[in-house]
Amino acid sequence: MAPSADPSPSRPFAFALWLGLPLAAMGLLLAIDPAPLDFWIAGHFHVPGSGFVARDNYWLETVLHDRAKTLVIVFVLALGVALAASTRLAALRPWRGPLAYALLAIALSTAVVPPLKVVSAVQCPWDLSAFGGSETFSSLLSARPSTEHPGRCWPGGHASTGFSLIALFFALRDRRPRLARSLLVGALAFGSLLAAGRMIQGAHFLSHNLWTLLIDWNICLLVYRFTIYRRSALPAVQPNRLTIGLNPGSS
Repeated sequence: MAPSADPSPSRPFAFALWLGLPLAAMGLLLAIDPAPLDFWIAGHFHVPGSGFVARDNYWLETVLHDRAKTLVIVFVLALGVALAASTRLAALRPWRGPLAYALLAIALSTAVVPPLKVVSAVQCPWDLSAFGGSETFSSLLSARPSTEHPGRCWPGGHASTGFSLIALFFALRDRRPRLARSLLVGALAFGSLLAAGRMIQGAHFLSHNLWTLLIDWNICLLVYRFTIYRRSALPAVQPNRLTIGLNPGSS
């Protein structure tokens, strides 16, 4: 991956903290069964005898699912075109590193989901007998009941379409920190919207989408750390001389 043309060091980032917190959240999801909360939330969108009433809703299925995915694919293709053009356009050359990072992080964040779905074989809510289907529920770490139709619902795939855009925060945080923070909020909101839509339809439980968020965050963070993040060459500041920057440029 081509490094950024900007030789200045990256803005400080607490990698241990922001990797440790998601890993701790993953541990909690494994230690504390989220099924009661998952079923309680899903029950609000299910009508006995009718199923999940919004399963075939036009806005949720066609717009929020199909069109939203297409929009993100077009955006990623645009990033690829910009990266290719950066070999010839001087204005884009300094952005080769961030562009390449964003493409790699988004690709990994979305590509990791399908194999995890196959390995986990977790059933979707709409397939479970508790919600009018024929499949038996089993928790993430438990053995799967025998079935001719293994599940493909963990982690949440569509949520990754939105949460993979967390990569834009890391791509821009060293050059456009305010814009980067806005894009982070936007990626979290977009991913949450896509996740909520699929939950309302009965395609996923809340915990499925929380796993997607945590996985995508860690991928984006680790790819950033080992590609475009640049350590400062200056010696560490002594604790007694450390000050907290309160001006907008230091935030």
